[in-house]
Amino acid sequence: MSQILDIDGSVLEGGGQILRISISLSAILGIPVRVCNIRAGRSKPGLAAQHLKGIQLVATMCQAKMKGANIGSTEIEFIPGKLRGGHYLADTQTAGSISLLLQVALPCALFADSAVTLDLRGGTNADMAPQIDYMERVFRNVLKRFGADFNMNILRRGYFPKGGGHVRVKINPVRSLNGVCLTERGHILDITGTSFVAGTLPIKLAYLMADGAKRELSSEHNVNIHSYKEDRHMAPDNCNGIILSCSSSSGCALGAGALGRRGSDAADVGRAAAVELRDTLRSGACLDPHAQDQVIVYMALAEGRSCARVGDVTLHTRTAIFICETIANSFNYNGFLCNDNA
Repeated sequence: MSQILDIDGSVLEGGGQILRISISLSAILGIPVRVCNIRAGRSKPGLAAQHLKGIQLVATMCQAKMKGANIGSTEIEFIPGKLRGGHYLADTQTAGSISLLLQVALPCALFADSAVTLDLRGGTNADMAPQIDYMERVFRNVLKRFGADFNMNILRRGYFPKGGGHVRVKINPVRSLNGVCLTERGHILDITGTSFVAGTLPIKLAYLMADGAKRELSSEHNVNIHSYKEDRHMAPDNCNGIILSCSSSSGCALGAGALGRRGSDAADVGRAAAVELRDTLRSGACLDPHAQDQVIVYMALAEGRSCARVGDVTLHTRTAIFICETIANSFNYNGFLCNDNA
């Protein structure tokens, strides 16, 4: 296809998410795209290292031609080739989120012509992104509803500011994705979680985070949070955090998490994660805020009609819908349309 679709990178969320979704769908559907005004409203506009590594990863997977793929660029042109299976590497060389690298590459891997192995390096537990444990414990279960899956091996933990984490993900492609209907949550079976410390931090902080979460979830049944200290060989640097997840009788998977900061109260960290999960449960949603925008992309690519019940629709979700509709309306893709009731 010679026509290039122009996408304004400053609309709605106005950040890296527009890039990730646009580049993923470009590679999968074979649509050349030009994203302009990249992160125009940010204090440092243009491509940052995290975004560039994700774009370069997908470009390698589909032998894409690119213009403007450099740090600080406010416009990028991406002309995809065919998605190929194989072994691919990406390293943010910072504490940039491995989960965000996976978000941009995973949909592409599912539509490659053979199995894909991703070796991803950077931050495993980072602010402003799902922790890698969320991707494995929660999002993987959501993805299975579409008839897809991945295997993940966390080889090393990486935290702010050094990074250095290493995650290997193996993906077998699918012929198509199943449409899903996620509107009946049923009752919650249990709530599980892990509360961790790493480096020189005392394990007492892990117990305090777990206690804070348990107190906030005292009205829920079957709450089990495991507190532990990461092995120094697995995680040599300092970090503390908590990840919560739960499953329902209808097969819905929900999660939440929080990371500690220097000077923060450990119990408050646990409470913050618990409040986030509790609010999702009270809303009756079948998807938590971390999964909404990702799931929109898979719904758009799935066969037939998909729908889901959510609580508050996040700005990231509205952005995902906007990108999917922009591509669908521009090129009239049958079976590729997100509408408001998705």
